[in-house]
Amino acid sequence: MPSKSIISSGLSRSFGPITAVSNLNISIDRGELYGLVGPDGSGKTTTMRLLAGIMEPTGGDAHVAGFSVRSDPEEVKARIGYMSQRFGLYEDLTVMENILFYADLYEVPEAERTGRIGRLLAFSNLEPFRQRLAGALSGGMKQKLGLACALVHTPEVLLLDEPTNGVDPVSRRDFWRILYDLLREGVTILLSTSYLDEAERCTRIGLIHRGGIILEGDPFQVRSTLKVQMLELWPDRVREAGVVARKLGGVQEVTVYGDRLHITLERETPQEAVVEGMKRAGIEVLEHRDILPSLEDVFIASVRGA
Repeated sequence: MPSKSIISSGLSRSFGPITAVSNLNISIDRGELYGLVGPDGSGKTTTMRLLAGIMEPTGGDAHVAGFSVRSDPEEVKARIGYMSQRFGLYEDLTVMENILFYADLYEVPEAERTGRIGRLLAFSNLEPFRQRLAGALSGGMKQKLGLACALVHTPEVLLLDEPTNGVDPVSRRDFWRILYDLLREGVTILLSTSYLDEAERCTRIGLIHRGGIILEGDPFQVRSTLKVQMLELWPDRVREAGVVARKLGGVQEVTVYGDRLHITLERETPQEAVVEGMKRAGIEVLEHRDILPSLEDVFIASVRGA
């Protein structure tokens, strides 16, 4: 079994004049949880489809579980579990019928089905709903059913395309608990997301922009790449304070986060200069502190640089 579960070299896909994935090079170890992070239109879904062997590259190649997506796509499909963005199960079948259908599709031996399906129902908390129609499930439960179906043949690699998009916070937490259980069992997980708080939970992340990786590393490493001063500031009137901050000397970037601001400063700009500038404009600063840039700060700066 290869030490690298996924490795791509120059992987590309174009649709006429539009390039969705451009010279993508990634390397993911066995048992790793890798987050592909980027906004809509950045190339996440196309990358997932290429790696799943359901879309042919127009350039380069990738090996998943040791097999080429270009020359051996059927071997790739037999060794992965894939969850697309949209619920792709049969809504007029029950939970149990959907799982059995996928067990048939993947030719799971009859002798292994009872134990394996029982375990999937238990760890996804779907046991009480086994006879419920899939179309009557909540969004979070549909995602867990999709995951159970993707796991019924015990894949080596799990590809999840924005699996928690539109899912409530409680279901998102449950979903991540399941993913961590799978990691402990040695399953390799590639997950795409536009939620930067979820990216923090991955062992390693790649920031994707215009179909290419522009920054990669563990979340702390990525946050540390932005070599600037970051000031987190709580003003009494956050929107007005943002307008004021953008006009101050030495300020590179201002981002509003709820009731506070993240202010990117030029290296030689003292924090107190910003606080004093706020006070002169009649803005009361309730609290301020030096912080490490958030993933969102890094992503915004990296996209602007790219």
